[in-house]
Amino acid sequence: MCGILCVFNIKGDVNQLRRKFNMLLKRILHRGPDATGIANIEIEERLHHFIGHQRLSIVDPYNGDQPVYANDEKVCAVVNGEIYNHMELRGLLKGNHTFIGNSDSQIIPHLYQEMEVKELCNALSGIFGAVIYDGNKNRFYAIRDHLGIIPVYIGRGDEGEFWVASELKAIHDVCTSIEILLPGHYYDSEEKKQIKWYNPMYQSLDFIPDTPVDFEKIKNLLIQSVQRRLMTDVPFGVLLSGGLDSSLIASITSRLYADHIKKHFDKDVVISTKLHSFCVGLKDSPDLIASRKVADFLGTTHHEITFTLQQGIDAISDVIYHTETFNPTTIRASTPMWLMARKIKSFEIKVLLTGEGSDEIFGGYLYFHKAPNSKEFHQETVRKLGDLYKYDLLRANKSAASWGIETRVPFLDKDFVEYCMSFDPSYKMINEEHQNIEKWVLRKAFDDKTNPYLPEEILWRQKEQFSDGVGYNWIDGLKAYIETQVSDEDLKFASHRFPIMTPPTKEAYYYRKIFEQHF
Repeated sequence: MCGILCVFNIKGDVNQLRRKFNMLLKRILHRGPDATGIANIEIEERLHHFIGHQRLSIVDPYNGDQPVYANDEKVCAVVNGEIYNHMELRGLLKGNHTFIGNSDSQIIPHLYQEMEVKELCNALSGIFGAVIYDGNKNRFYAIRDHLGIIPVYIGRGDEGEFWVASELKAIHDVCTSIEILLPGHYYDSEEKKQIKWYNPMYQSLDFIPDTPVDFEKIKNLLIQSVQRRLMTDVPFGVLLSGGLDSSLIASITSRLYADHIKKHFDKDVVISTKLHSFCVGLKDSPDLIASRKVADFLGTTHHEITFTLQQGIDAISDVIYHTETFNPTTIRASTPMWLMARKIKSFEIKVLLTGEGSDEIFGGYLYFHKAPNSKEFHQETVRKLGDLYKYDLLRANKSAASWGIETRVPFLDKDFVEYCMSFDPSYKMINEEHQNIEKWVLRKAFDDKTNPYLPEEILWRQKEQFSDGVGYNWIDGLKAYIETQVSDEDLKFASHRFPIMTPPTKEAYYYRKIFEQHF
């Protein structure tokens, strides 16, 4: 997981500006500790662009430093993410395009020379937040992937400068206004606005699919998605909570693992002959117990990472700083993940496959039991998918990136999402016909009696919220501690201190207070 920082049309002495820019770029060093790259473009005397990148070396570690350039060196880009179909796109490019090494990010400036930005974004299969600068036109674009898996912020300074950053912390004190680059959008400096490039059928409000489901297609598309996400030249592992989603991803990965490392890793890369899996929780938590069963079944090298209530409380401020949110649910879930990522870092693993997105696609949250009909069920899944970038994707990306680890989310593969949102949502309904359990259609697709993907009790395990799965005492203990830190009087006058988005509870007040200290 890399970090990008760019500023356009900034005025001043070039040496002073570069020092300032370098200082700001170091704020996101954790996202990419392996290399730093900065391009300085002088537009006129005392007017400059700076394009910066912090690299986490994953694909082609020795040849992939950024910024990356097209052959004429007039078009450059910085990219945070992974372009899984980059080799296929290289083969489709027309004209004389020369590539140095096999880095997936190199494809973007070359594609830009052949197509419009909207077409470019639609051609990419992967996750990305990127900036493209066209020196021929002095025009730039900031682009973000289809569901906002990679974070991107854009901001404006008080002298007309325009900033783009992977994280808020890089620019929060140099901008007079900041906004999120929305999922499936790009910003065009000439149009001076965000433009939507991702327009799948399922996002249309009046579209309710009625096609019968193909269980085999669900299975094959998810397997293909996992296969694509094994594109890495460094050691990788899986998060394994013991719930359905992470367990399925771990199961598919374990089936592909031996063949993959044999074909794609040479003898100079030290990688385990068995897949590493990781789980976090308080001692004897539901997730630790369930994940142990799955790991034994799959034969992974499994690591149980335990933490105490006090360790979690001590980490809260760091978690808020890195996740850049004061949303209580996100912070509760991010804290165990942040603690786990720190441990995983010591294994020299840089890539983790995770199970985010399944609940949004298939209606996996427990309140979906109350859906009155398939139309409203479908519309709620569309809404949840659209909001993922604010919560679970933010948690997964930033909690891991704070320790230089990249998370990959197979359930949110563009092909998989679009198919699973295109069949009749009645197959996703939670009713007696579907054993009164959420995500029945996904479980059914992987219910292989002859060569089972998972133990029966895991494949049909009831949903646990992430914060509960790591230990029921986590939230209760956290709230009890916060009661000692926030008084009734504080909450009563919360609107005086926080007139915008006033926190409604003591827990929300506590997180908001810490957030304001950082930002």
